[in-house]
Amino acid sequence: MNVCVVYANARQPLALNCRVEDGCTVEQAIERSGLLSCCPEIDLRKQKVGVYGKFVKLDSPLKEGDRVEIYQRITRVLDDDDDEDDDD
Repeated sequence: MNVCVVYANARQPLALNCRVEDGCTVEQAIERSGLLSCCPEIDLRKQKVGVYGKFVKLDSPLKEGDRVEIYQRITRVLDDDDDEDDDD
């Protein structure tokens, strides 16, 4: 079956189409796509994954045509004036 694995890294978004066996899991599709060798910063133990915008587990089975998404970790850097107190 055919699936697409996507990742929006800092340089450019990547979308890799790959052919996988029926019953393939999200993790297997990511590995099969070759994306992990292209983007060594991906850490599947820390980053969330999904299928068409819905969070799923790495062992979730895929269906024909699914789009597997690897999400960036969200971080927020506070400015000096960006605090919880709004007394100013």
